Amino acid sequence: MNGHTPSSEGEGGKKPESLFFPNQDKKKGIPTGRVLYGALRDNQTARKWSLRGGGSAVVALVVGLLTTDWRIGLTFGILTMVGLMVYFSRRESEIPRWRKPSAAQRKTEAQLKVMKQLGYRVLHARAVPGGNGQIDHFIVGRRGAFAIDSESWDKRLPLRNKLEKLYHGRFSKNERIDEALEEAKRAEELISAELGREIKVRASLAIYGPGMPWDSHRLRGVDIITGTKVRKWLRSGRDRLTEAEIEEIYQAAKRALPPRY
Repeated sequence: MNGHTPSSEGEGGKKPESLFFPNQDKKKGIPTGRVLYGALRDNQTARKWSLRGGGSAVVALVVGLLTTDWRIGLTFGILTMVGLMVYFSRRESEIPRWRKPSAAQRKTEAQLKVMKQLGYRVLHARAVPGGNGQIDHFIVGRRGAFAIDSESWDKRLPLRNKLEKLYHGRFSKNERIDEALEEAKRAEELISAELGREIKVRASLAIYGPGMPWDSHRLRGVDIITGTKVRKWLRSGRDRLTEAEIEEIYQAAKRALPPRY
């Protein structure tokens, strides 16, 4: 009609994805991939909550019928909802789904979720420009800035410190310690340059598996931490940062350390 030929991108020149996610048209300047991912993620979140709510409602109904008391059924339904929330919050990760974190990273991340409620700011899986390494967890809080790499090692082999060298069984782990220190030092340089003033980033390895005779032990410039004691270790920092300084360092780290994936 009137010499107009419909565009191959859809009605009115719209892109195909706009037909499925019309509300995303309002987000100008956002790459198509991010729009689609955001829409799908919103749908997945709604689906999760509907499943949790449905499961809790079923439990409440069944218990209420069995006990002939709706208050007992309601109580069990609420407890079920709380239990599901706790269970899934421990399993869900902020690291993108296409790069699933290791079991050790998930365990550390679960501990850091608690620290976030205390005012700590956290970044996961950050690349270190100028090198091939990755900082699994960058944290900044009242006690300073920290870089943690999470490791899961064979629990059957003992971990020991001999002449400033770390051994896992008969295998030396000094190379891994040096890598963690190098990553933290590089992050320290980049963030300091971004801020225009010097800051310190404390390097560490959180190790899960083998038993250790210490909660944390400093070796070759890196803190070796028992994996389950990460929160305790974070409180041992000697710095005293204000909320404004925490936010400033966090934003600088976001710019200086891009996401790894």
